[in-house]
Amino acid sequence: MFVDNVELALSSGKGGAGCVSFHTEKFVIKGGPDGGDGGRGGSVWFRVDNNTDTLSHLRGKRHIKAENGRPGEGRKRFGRSGKDVEVVVPPGTQVVDAETGEMLLDLTRPGERVKFLEGGKGGLGNVHFKSSTNQRPTYAQPGMPGITKRVRLEMKLIADVGLVGFPNVGKSTLISSLSNARPEIANYEFTTLTPKLGVVTVGEYDSFMMADIPGIIEGASDGRGLGLEFLRHIKRTKSLLLMLDATNYRTMRYQYETLKEELRRYSEELASRPFAVAITKIDALDDNAIDEKTEELLEVLSLEANEGMTERFDADEKLLSYADPSESWEEPLAEKPVFVLPFSSVSGRNLDALRFGLGAMVQASRRREKETVGSQENEEEAVQTPTAEGEEA
Repeated sequence: MFVDNVELALSSGKGGAGCVSFHTEKFVIKGGPDGGDGGRGGSVWFRVDNNTDTLSHLRGKRHIKAENGRPGEGRKRFGRSGKDVEVVVPPGTQVVDAETGEMLLDLTRPGERVKFLEGGKGGLGNVHFKSSTNQRPTYAQPGMPGITKRVRLEMKLIADVGLVGFPNVGKSTLISSLSNARPEIANYEFTTLTPKLGVVTVGEYDSFMMADIPGIIEGASDGRGLGLEFLRHIKRTKSLLLMLDATNYRTMRYQYETLKEELRRYSEELASRPFAVAITKIDALDDNAIDEKTEELLEVLSLEANEGMTERFDADEKLLSYADPSESWEEPLAEKPVFVLPFSSVSGRNLDALRFGLGAMVQASRRREKETVGSQENEEEAVQTPTAEGEEA
């Protein structure tokens, strides 16, 4: 079962109490205090596991608690520390404070392990309180209490390309044709009820992650349909593929503008991501009808068809298509798609051109991201590096 949102309480362990004890042994007069310290309470950790893709293993768990520390004992014996508890989550999980809504952790890197709640410190035994003026201390410290926090875990899929389109537009068919994912496919709307991930291989050493998101309808950003429940899963995608159905009763203009508007209303940042447009199910139309659909869309976008997809990715030269004229696609035109391509997952027409076009778009996104991170690191280093007195900044 796919579960991407759970709410539960997490508690670290209480520290063990210190011991009040006095050394007693034959022939030893007034042996003095020898109470040991209590053990530290167990901590709560989060670990990101790349082999986990759902939060279903946490469903139904209301409270996860680490072990309390054991109390100290006589003869200066310290109590055992409580065992830590580890919460395993998939990459892309956010830990949100259930009371305030504040995001506490954003866990994205596989293998990452983060301490979330520190266990309570153990109390000191009476051996620590002896002195020349107090040779018989009869008190010890209690253990420090643990921390309890109510959190909400929200999973947001991490993918290079997110498929966005109306229900039954062919997203599941595409991801099953290009990747190793095998989602349910049927000829009715909302066949896909949960997001699916698939790895698309472009070359021997190159691949990217594609996410199939349940269909978006008008009003999805307001909660209609499956809308808001799964729109968050495309928020982390580096680029988008808007899929328009050539056989649908909706016009190209209506499909495109509705999808862009729902993305914009949900998140301006998401709407500004690089995107491409694919026209699906062209196997049901003849070449003239396909070109009419493509021309209709290009007119909406104020673009003209060119040979870019044919020259770069061997797209079918008999069909109209468009590709951003820039060489590397690292600076795509604002509010314009990187490419527009009609294709069919059933007949395979232009399917390889779409695969390689998406691969090139992902590579350009990765280069942009790398340059952005590098420039931010350089700025931070420049701010942190002090300049010599009198030297110009």
